[in-house]
Amino acid sequence: MPSHARVVVIGGGVVGVSTLYHLARKGWSDVVLIERKELTSGSTWHAAGLLPLFNMSYSVGQIHKYSVALYGALEAETGQDVGLSRVGNIRLATSRDRMDEYRQYAGVARSIGVNVEFLTPEQVAEIWPFAVPDGLVGAIRHPDDGYVQPADLTQALATGARALGASIHRHTSVLSITQKPDDEWVVTTDRGAITCEHVVCATGSFARQTGRMVGLDIPVMPVEHQYIVTEPHPEIVARRAQGDSELAVLRESDGSWYMREERGGLLLGPYEAGAPACYRDGPGADSEYELFQEDLDRLAPHIESAIARVPIFGEVGVKQVYNGAIAYTPDGSPIIGPAWGKRNFWLNEGHSFGITAAGGAGWQLAEWIVEGEPTIDMLGVDPRRFGDYASKAYLAAKNEEAYASVFTIHYPDEERPGARPLRQAPCHDRMKALGAVFGQKFGWERPNFFAPAGTPREDHWSFRRSRWFDAVGAECANVMENVGLLDMTPFAKARLSGPGAQAFLDRIVANRLPGKTGRVGLCHSLSPGGGVHSEFTIQREADDSFYLVSAGGFQRLDHDWIGKHLPRDGSVDFDNLTSAMGVLVIAGPKARMLLERVCADDVSNAALPWLAGIETSIGLAPAKVLRVNFVGELGYEIHHGIEYQNHIFDTLMQAGADLGLAPFGIRAMESMRIEKSYRMVGTEMSIEYPALESGLDRFIRLDKGDFLGREALLRRQAEGLRNLFVTLEVSGHNDADSLGNNPLFSAGEMIGRTTSGAYGFRVGKSLALAMVRPDHAAVGTQMEMDLLGAPCIATVLGESPYDPENARLRA
Repeated sequence: MPSHARVVVIGGGVVGVSTLYHLARKGWSDVVLIERKELTSGSTWHAAGLLPLFNMSYSVGQIHKYSVALYGALEAETGQDVGLSRVGNIRLATSRDRMDEYRQYAGVARSIGVNVEFLTPEQVAEIWPFAVPDGLVGAIRHPDDGYVQPADLTQALATGARALGASIHRHTSVLSITQKPDDEWVVTTDRGAITCEHVVCATGSFARQTGRMVGLDIPVMPVEHQYIVTEPHPEIVARRAQGDSELAVLRESDGSWYMREERGGLLLGPYEAGAPACYRDGPGADSEYELFQEDLDRLAPHIESAIARVPIFGEVGVKQVYNGAIAYTPDGSPIIGPAWGKRNFWLNEGHSFGITAAGGAGWQLAEWIVEGEPTIDMLGVDPRRFGDYASKAYLAAKNEEAYASVFTIHYPDEERPGARPLRQAPCHDRMKALGAVFGQKFGWERPNFFAPAGTPREDHWSFRRSRWFDAVGAECANVMENVGLLDMTPFAKARLSGPGAQAFLDRIVANRLPGKTGRVGLCHSLSPGGGVHSEFTIQREADDSFYLVSAGGFQRLDHDWIGKHLPRDGSVDFDNLTSAMGVLVIAGPKARMLLERVCADDVSNAALPWLAGIETSIGLAPAKVLRVNFVGELGYEIHHGIEYQNHIFDTLMQAGADLGLAPFGIRAMESMRIEKSYRMVGTEMSIEYPALESGLDRFIRLDKGDFLGREALLRRQAEGLRNLFVTLEVSGHNDADSLGNNPLFSAGEMIGRTTSGAYGFRVGKSLALAMVRPDHAAVGTQMEMDLLGAPCIATVLGESPYDPENARLRA
């Protein structure tokens, strides 16, 4: 056992071994893996080994794509067979909504270079002759994926890692993990201690136990997953004997199961409702190659569905049932990246599709550790997308829901009900009484829209214009004509203060800080590579105090980013104010008139101009009023102690009754922000795009002196920008709008992709925001776009189609 290493990876499943392999491939040969038992003895050994390329996430899709390509090359590199069978897979559809999901996914696939084909029911029957095509409306096929043997794959990765200098220590248990003042870690095992720079936690079902060693409540909890292996069927055996190719993996999405050949028989894997979370406090110390008692009664509806689709499945006996733990997170995607609040502690956990993701997860985590950031946008899998609200009880409820939802249609506006409501602003019940239909973000309940009187207070999800379309349009119209009220309490809020606060912020953001007390600025913190990591609205409260606001969903991400860059000399204090402060937004041409009625101070344009703020009172309650908003109208954010919210809410509603004051929700805000070409982190802004590609020139002050990401941004500018941000008008579809990740084409060549889209009610146009090649960014340029299978024309508009001069905003 070595006493020192650069990285210690804890966990010898396929994910941990892949991480080790990729670190060694990056040239870090001084890396060590520790496994408490044998390699693959946790969840890897009983995995079915499927390699589904299908994923609606842009980041996860790229991870899966890399994995499948890697596994195809491993045998040549290592000399070890991984049991890869590229039989392809077929996903069936029995409804238009399911086909819409597949069409939307096809755009994601094309934008990342994944091959996907559409099939008719007749083609399904031809390719999969044992399947009954009744009730099918179509299908998609991935010809390039299939399945792999998990244990063989893991051993091949281990062989590759050892050949590159890495070492693996089996039958070695971690007893403690501590960090020294100089940030070095000490991993103490039952065979000695290792001092290292970095620790990677890839412990699967043990994730929560490992996390507790360093004070982390890791949001991972396994769920029981069963699959059935049948005895051989004579027709399958005969088919293979005559030289026919192996059947593709078959997925009946609407029946929630997958099926593939297995040694002349069939393997059926259902994803059923009611599968229980397990190992809530972690597995036992002696756990190895562990399975649970099977529960076929729970699988009965899925077995019946499989027999209806593939009758021969019911003609053979059950050979074996596997029921093992699979790690899950509340949204079903893994957590890959840095742990919050810990320097150089990394997580590669929560892999519900661990075989498929292992290669790509190890690849990107190694990039992140060695180079300082990943090469693709990893927001969708960043560990910091969850907060401390993700308690053990929350995980049990949400992870069971995520498991049961594997094959549900993943609508763009989907809102799952599990473990809700949880975090509620004080005005929640008042909003509910006004017809709010809520969604969830970072555990917070937020009004998505308001159901008109006399209509059901229920959501409707679709890839097309949903039943709430007209209600959202009415909300946008009222904001444009009168004044609207929006609850934005979930905003992440913080105060940075102290003698070093200004110098620190000036170093971490690319814009100049507001110069005068009370003034407000939009500032971006760049990644080491010059992309956008975080966006903050910053108000200068005093010479040495700044108030920061960022997106509610990025609270832990943004605050951890700040925390890890803070100087250690005590010159800067950081206070998280998120739960202490509420935020209500008023916006519309009558917003100032409303504010004048309730505010104790002068709020005229001269006294409170755009991008300024004051400390004042609303009714009887103290408040901070900032003249900013995200919808492009005259508007104000009212920040206040959370205990004052209902007083302020009632005061506004009473004073605005004759002004047409009415609440509006997140979906109306989304429509209006796209009409203003406002970018969002994770869509139009990410680490993948240099900030100048995202059109942030006016917020990037390259002449102000050094700041994080500046040199990389200058270098990428000198190399030539590969993309430019544009706003598009989409024509040719009457009942759907771009949802993002729609590839854009010119003369058959892909020249970009949309990042967001919505119908712009104030301008009466279907709009999309996009990143395109610079030679296609000029106003008036036309390009082609596929929207749910229909060809559309996308035309580049000038920025901010609604009120491009900002006259309303500055009124």
